[in-house]
Amino acid sequence: MEYSNVPILVRETTIMKLLYIVNVDWFFISHRLPIALTLIKNGYEVHIACGITDRKNELESLGIIVHPLSITRSGTSFFKEVKVIKEINTVVNEISPDVVHLVTIKGAIYGGLVTRNKNIKKRIVSISGLGFVFIDEGIKARLIRFIVTKLYRLALNTQNTKIIFQNETDKNTFIENKIINYKQCVLIKGSGIDLNVYKYIPEPQGEKVVMFLARLLKDKGLIEFCEAAVILRKSGFTGRFVLVGDIDLDNPNSISQVELNNYIDSGVVEHWGFLRNIPDVISKANIMVLPSYREGLPKSLIEAAACGRAVITTDVPGCRDAIIPNVTGVLVPAKSSEELQNAILSLCNDDKMRIKMGKEGRKLSELSFDIKDVINTHMNLYKGNI
Repeated sequence: MEYSNVPILVRETTIMKLLYIVNVDWFFISHRLPIALTLIKNGYEVHIACGITDRKNELESLGIIVHPLSITRSGTSFFKEVKVIKEINTVVNEISPDVVHLVTIKGAIYGGLVTRNKNIKKRIVSISGLGFVFIDEGIKARLIRFIVTKLYRLALNTQNTKIIFQNETDKNTFIENKIINYKQCVLIKGSGIDLNVYKYIPEPQGEKVVMFLARLLKDKGLIEFCEAAVILRKSGFTGRFVLVGDIDLDNPNSISQVELNNYIDSGVVEHWGFLRNIPDVISKANIMVLPSYREGLPKSLIEAAACGRAVITTDVPGCRDAIIPNVTGVLVPAKSSEELQNAILSLCNDDKMRIKMGKEGRKLSELSFDIKDVINTHMNLYKGNI
């Protein structure tokens, strides 16, 4: 970026600074990177405070200033969490950002508490889904949910704060619990996809490939997917069931390596692991399946739609918002392997319907999920135009 005709003093006082606060670097790269790169092209100074895996150099090479945090997604130690809040406070004081964008539960709550009374022009918060805390009905989850609701209310309910929701149900949950007011809400359906990268791809020939593309978490319906595969295998079905993604040991709902190996060793499923070239991966599938218990708006489903794949997913918040039922895909009840296997068998046996759904999915992605529209909305939020 050239500023050859601009005095250094003027440059420093006119550059807008934006700070993202996120739990981990890879999630930011997966869901927010195109927005950050557009900001840099438009003269913003972009910072990110987050937990670090192996992606720090990648972010810095793109011009993003990285501030490592000791934050973990599953940590609950009081003293460690207080330490993270202090780290965030230090970063905010050092940068003095004009805008902060808070992402994920801890990013929203900790970042919201730290920045609530700071001199910040605009605070944007992304609720990408309510997570296992709002899904699980165990005693521990209900207690955490009570605490999280109180903290959300304290952290987010200010006039300079806009909250991005990916589906109406999550938005209504926040309003009904008096966490925020309706004037703060903005609905953006998903993180968007680059339609020039995710192109329509004809289905592969041969055995049908039924794909699960997500982290290997039980609350994403992984067990139901594998059990549906078991049922269909026993009935003589000859298609392939493929898992694309890895175990997530930082998430309490992750499948264990032993459980995964049992399914793989029995020949029920194939495990392709974590793969980066998602358009190429989806090109190898005939159907995309995500039988999740609840989502914000699952990226794998809109990626599959853009590539022309019919989708089977559950009739729950987030998932049902990603498809047009019986047009781009099929809805089944959550936690039902039997209903899931019926839907898989039906679509595998009906080539005409499946291919038609894939083409309609491409139309839906062009209409509703284009990354250009998502970026434009974010830019207007950062500028205070929304």
